Amino acid sequence: MFRDVKETCRMERPGSRRRALSAALAALVVVIPLVGCGPAPWAAQATTPAPAPTTAVPVPTPVSNDLSGGSTQRTLTAGAVSAAVNYWSTLRMDRWTPAAIKPISLSMVTTITPNDGQKVYLQRATMTAIPANASQTFAPLDAQVDQATVSPGYLVLSPYSYSNTFNVGTVPAEATYVTVQFEYDFLVQTTPTSTEFAKQTGSDTLTIAIAAQNGG
Repeated sequence: MFRDVKETCRMERPGSRRRALSAALAALVVVIPLVGCGPAPWAAQATTPAPAPTTAVPVPTPVSNDLSGGSTQRTLTAGAVSAAVNYWSTLRMDRWTPAAIKPISLSMVTTITPNDGQKVYLQRATMTAIPANASQTFAPLDAQVDQATVSPGYLVLSPYSYSNTFNVGTVPAEATYVTVQFEYDFLVQTTPTSTEFAKQTGSDTLTIAIAAQNGG
């Protein structure tokens, strides 16, 4: 009699089983969409971040400087005359700023071929400075002229020599270099005893960097 009662108590109602099955199916339906909406793990790992944009920085054009070593030597030819010229500046190159007075000194000695005993004189020396930068050439500064104060000129045949200092004045603040043009007018005796002379002209050009002007 008691055995039948226990077995009866263990029996489940049909409605309870159906409700439990429905709840399980509903939970499954909710879970499946949540799983399907997320990104695949391998897709997230394969994403490569876009590189950050870079800005090109302009590199200043290098400026040649014939006086970067402190001085420079040149040999000029004007007809039968050969002139050895040494250029230098007493102002340091880092002080060759636009507003500074920039001295250029030179010394010259000449020889003549063939040397028959005639003399060589320097009648006039001219310097013209032309400031510029990589994209623009400015107006030349006023020419500086050394006209001989003796006639027929300064004797420059070796062992005699000529020395002088010219000054490059203020240049535009935008200038990064200056081209310095020299012109030399020589008078050469036609014969060792002649009072007649032949004129010969020699020229030379230096490029010198302009240092940046410090603020203040």
